[in-house]
Amino acid sequence: MSSDTINSRGKQVDLIALVVGIVGIVIALFGFKQGWDAGEVRPIMSWLIALSFWLSIAIGMLFLVQIWYVFHARWPTIIRRQCEHFMAAFPYLLFLFLPLLAIPFLHENPGLLWKWMDGHNELPGHGTVAEDPLYAWKSPFLNIQFFVVRAIGIFAVFIGVATLLRKWSFDTDTTGDINNTHKARRLSSLGLFLTAIAMTLGSIDWFKSLEYHWFSTMYGVWFFSASIRAALASIVILTVILAFKGYLKGILKQAHRYDIACMMLAFTVFWAYISFSQYFLIYSANIPEETFWYNIREKNFDGGLNSWWWVSMGLIFGHFLTPFLLLLWYKTKVVIWRTVGVSIWILAFHLLDLYWNIIPGREIAPGAYVGYEARPVLGTHLIWGLFSLVGIGCLCAWSVIKSFTSQTAEIIPIRDPRILDSLHHHE
Repeated sequence: MSSDTINSRGKQVDLIALVVGIVGIVIALFGFKQGWDAGEVRPIMSWLIALSFWLSIAIGMLFLVQIWYVFHARWPTIIRRQCEHFMAAFPYLLFLFLPLLAIPFLHENPGLLWKWMDGHNELPGHGTVAEDPLYAWKSPFLNIQFFVVRAIGIFAVFIGVATLLRKWSFDTDTTGDINNTHKARRLSSLGLFLTAIAMTLGSIDWFKSLEYHWFSTMYGVWFFSASIRAALASIVILTVILAFKGYLKGILKQAHRYDIACMMLAFTVFWAYISFSQYFLIYSANIPEETFWYNIREKNFDGGLNSWWWVSMGLIFGHFLTPFLLLLWYKTKVVIWRTVGVSIWILAFHLLDLYWNIIPGREIAPGAYVGYEARPVLGTHLIWGLFSLVGIGCLCAWSVIKSFTSQTAEIIPIRDPRILDSLHHHE
C-alpha cells in the first residue's frame, strides 16, 4: 500500500477522531465544571478514571517496548512500531491531567478530590485532616507542592523516554543506523527503572491517596500488571484492525497473535496473584488502617453486603477466571475473532477495575455505623464518565493516527536489524 493512500485514509479518520474527541472532552468538562461548582466529586472522579484508563494503556506499551529492547526480542519488532505510535499520546494526556492539578490551587476546597489537600476536611468519626496524626506523619510526602512536582516529574519520565525511543526507531527507517538500536537498548535498561518508579508514584498519588489512611506495599505492582495487560489487549485489537485494513496484511501472522495472547494469559495470572496477595496479607494482618479499604468494598457498616461486593465478584470471575479459562484454550489464541473478543473483555474489566479502585470512599454519614458509608456504585456521574472515556480515547486515537501517517515513520521498522526475524516468526 502506497504512503499516499495511507496518508489520505489516515487524514480522514484523523479528522473524525479529532472532532469526536473535542466534542466528548468539552461535554465531559461541562460535567467536571458542574461537579466543581457544586462541590461534588463524582464527575471529577469520572474524568480521573477515563484519563487513567488511556494513560495505563500508554504506560503498558512503554513498558513493553523497553522490555523487548532489553531482552533482545525479535518476534515483536513489527508490533513494537504500533506501540511507538500509541506512545505519542503522552503529551496530550499530560494536558488533560491539568484540570485535576488545578483543583488544589483554584477551588475553594483544595481537597475536593484528594481530601488530604485541605486540612479543614472532616474525617469519619475523628476530627479533621489537620488534626489527624496519621496525616501529620505522611505530610512530608503528601503535600500539595511535592504532589505537583511529582506529577510533572512522572509525566516528564513518560514523555522523555517515549520521545527518545520513538525518535531513534523512526530515524532507523531512513538511515539504517544500528547505533539507534543500541542507544534504545541502553536507554531501556535505565528507563525500565525510571518508568517503574514514575508509574508507582503515579498510582500511589492519584489513586491510593484518595484514601490516604490506607497502607499497601503492592499497589504499584497492581497498576503495573493491569497496565501491561490492558496494553497487550489493545495491541491485539490495533494490529488486527491494521491487518484487516490492509496495512499489516501478510505481515501480522498467527504466531504474533499467539505470542501476544500467551503474554495476556501470563499477566492475567500475575494480576490475580498480586490482587489476591494484597487482599490475603491485609486480611491476615487484620489491621484497621488496612482492612477498612476492603470493608467499604464489601459491607455496609451494619454488617450487610453492599453493592460494591457484586463489583468485587465481577472482578474475580470476569477479570480473572473467565479470560484465564478462555486463554488456556489454544483456539482462543489463534482464531482472530476469539482473540479480539477476549481482548475487548479484558479492557472492559480493566475499566471496571479502575472504577472499583477509585470511586468507593468513606463518605461521612451521621446515621451510619461508625459514621461513614461507601459511595453508591451507580449514579449520574456515569454519563460524564462515558463522555470522558470517549473524548479522551478519541484524542488519543487522533495522536496515534497522526503519528501513524507521519512521513518519517514506516508501517513497520523496515531497517531494524531484527525485522526479518519478526517477519518470518512462526510458532
